[in-house]
Amino acid sequence: MNQSKMRRIIGKYEIGRTIGEGTFAKVKFARNTENGQPVAIKIFDKDKVLKHKLSEQIKREITTMKLVKHPNVVQLYEVMASKAKIFMVMEFVGGGELFDKIVNHGRMQEDEARKYFQQLINAVDFCHSRGVYHRDLKFISLLVQPENLLLDASGDLKVSDFGLSALSLQVQDDGLLHTTCGTPNYVAPEVINDRGYDGAAADLWSCGVILFVLLAGYLPFDDSNLMNLYKKISSAEFTCPPWISFSAMKLIAQILDPNPVHRITIPKILKDEWFKKDYRPPVFDEKKERNLDDVEAVFKDSEEYHVMENKEENPTPMNAFELISMSRGLNLGNLFHANQDFKRETKFASKRPANEIISKIEEAAKPLGFDVHKKNYKLRLENMKAGRKGNLNVATEVFQVAPSLHMVEVRKTKGDTLEFHKFYKNLSTSLQDVVWKTEEEMQEMK
Repeated sequence: MNQSKMRRIIGKYEIGRTIGEGTFAKVKFARNTENGQPVAIKIFDKDKVLKHKLSEQIKREITTMKLVKHPNVVQLYEVMASKAKIFMVMEFVGGGELFDKIVNHGRMQEDEARKYFQQLINAVDFCHSRGVYHRDLKFISLLVQPENLLLDASGDLKVSDFGLSALSLQVQDDGLLHTTCGTPNYVAPEVINDRGYDGAAADLWSCGVILFVLLAGYLPFDDSNLMNLYKKISSAEFTCPPWISFSAMKLIAQILDPNPVHRITIPKILKDEWFKKDYRPPVFDEKKERNLDDVEAVFKDSEEYHVMENKEENPTPMNAFELISMSRGLNLGNLFHANQDFKRETKFASKRPANEIISKIEEAAKPLGFDVHKKNYKLRLENMKAGRKGNLNVATEVFQVAPSLHMVEVRKTKGDTLEFHKFYKNLSTSLQDVVWKTEEEMQEMK
């Protein structure tokens, strides 16, 4: 294939695979063609933004990220726009999600949990000092993907996704915020009661829930009935497991105080004995205030503000850096293992032509009750029958690794994870002749 025809370039960035997807935005892996730096680009469709009256929210997210420059917060490099889309070019954080450490390894030891909690408090404290309240601090986001507590390559915490943040300018005359938002299990009682709340205190409650999960391995407030969940949160009805130390329990209880007036503050947390152990204040050079002129510019229709966007018609080529960043280590064989342990996504390799792979997936999905939407070398599969968490939606995309080798990504974008596992098991059975197998795997099948 002609490599030059397969590249999608936006400004100086070469666009790669999708690494996150929400209702109104996608996050793509990309590479700066001038210096080779990997980045993540959040892409909004202008028509959807305008149709759903989200312009102010997007402007708020951009403004928020421009105001915050901190080692534990994902950095926004620049903002661009084309005639149809808005692009937020951000720091690429390749260490995975903090939540996955709990899922894969269970609860953390106190020293490890303390380190992440210290970094979280550092980030939140800095945001509050800039008049920014996150309001959606949690592990699993029901509103935006990717989830907003990430880890970098060094294992340090990075807070991302300020889509629900509120600037201090939105505080009303009573000095309180009045928008109910966030994920139920992590939301403070005063937010649920909708009587106005202090953004700093509400964020701190969410931090307390996160600390509990790190140490316990499960949520402090959980119930399948939403009203029962709200009652537990409003009365702070939770019990710490016995393996948590008394000093950690004491701090959690002070944070998860249902009365925001009595709830411990960040300055007091910084003096707490449990928190202070091995504490290292963040060291960084904060530059002068960011220029916000381009925040308005990205919504203007004038071509002088538009970036060039060149689209492709062939499978996206995957360079070596992307391939390594997606593997579980430097052993690339893990990337294509047919029985890999996946949760919300999985991948397989194929030596078949890209068109044939797409057709085979389409043929296999339709009998399973999926409506198929096709665009170039991407498929969006929607189960017409609603499951436990609504309709299961699956995104697939074919990437070219080499002229005769493709990688196929299968990713859940909506619905229940267990239903996705069942779907993939059925799908893989139908694609036995498409999936590439190593000689070792062929021998095992005999």
